[in-house]
Amino acid sequence: MKKIIFALCVILGSQSPLFAQTNYYQGKQIKSVVGFTAGGFYDRWARLLARFMPKYIPGNPEMIVQNIPGAGSVVATNYVYNVAKPDGLTIGYPSNGIYLDQLVGRSEVKFDIRKFAWIGSPVKEPMILYIRTDAPYKTIYDVKNAKEPPKCGSTGTVSSDFILARLLEETLPPLKINTVLGYPGGSEIDLAVEKGEVICRGMTASPYFGREPFISWDKKNFVRVLLFTGDKRDERIPDVPTLREIFDKEKVPESSRRVADVILAAESFGRPIFAGPGTAPEHTKQLRSAFEQALKDPELLAEAKKGRMDVDPESGESLEKLAIRILDQPPDVIARVKKILSN
Repeated sequence: MKKIIFALCVILGSQSPLFAQTNYYQGKQIKSVVGFTAGGFYDRWARLLARFMPKYIPGNPEMIVQNIPGAGSVVATNYVYNVAKPDGLTIGYPSNGIYLDQLVGRSEVKFDIRKFAWIGSPVKEPMILYIRTDAPYKTIYDVKNAKEPPKCGSTGTVSSDFILARLLEETLPPLKINTVLGYPGGSEIDLAVEKGEVICRGMTASPYFGREPFISWDKKNFVRVLLFTGDKRDERIPDVPTLREIFDKEKVPESSRRVADVILAAESFGRPIFAGPGTAPEHTKQLRSAFEQALKDPELLAEAKKGRMDVDPESGESLEKLAIRILDQPPDVIARVKKILSN
């Protein structure tokens, strides 16, 4: 009898960690912190995944979305890193260019992207530059040769709009772009374009093809796209040259192309998701698994397609490696990137 009791104790004892792990999230709430205002694609992805990820997390917790805009998502990133408890109950949706603020050593940065628990990204994100069609710039070469630079809107120094503008200035001189900083989100920049406060914006490509006002703008021929940063032309804008094609035509040197590769690594980060440093490995594993399963859910895929949201996921493990590799740059490259992103 004693042997039987001992055996049962061993079995129950060996199962208790699994039981605890399985039920950790039961009855709890996960907060998704988005570094931008509501309505943009960072926010839309956060809200879509907040509906589907809990289905694949043992315990089926509730997941809510909180928008904390500011400084191109630096405020939200600092929050997840320094304020939120590393208990697997807070995840963040930062800018895909958040690594650049750390790379150039901005004083506002109070985080190290190498220490986040990366969960994944639902899509890779090439960039485009659009401009009002009534502006006197029909091609990127018109911008390059203009006496007066176009005025483009930007949310912050790690946002796609700011990054792309500075990259173009560095690699295609004498091109200049007058960047107006401080908009809380992309939707506010688009409204400013409609009002004529600014006339252009650099942005990730998927929202341009997937939401208003761009769908209506396309029908009205209100704006045109001047360039695309993907490896090859996008079939939805077949007449728009890629940045590499422009580099080839302008005979941009290899040194400048290497700097561009570092800056455009934001494309691979896509719409990144992370948990804070110190998050328990088992919680990171559960969140990564739930993310991967949600991105295979037929209902989510149907909603993404209906919402014109491209799906091209990247794993948390891949983002973790990218975060480490992208910060390991020689001094000359970092110096060039600092120059490009200096405010």
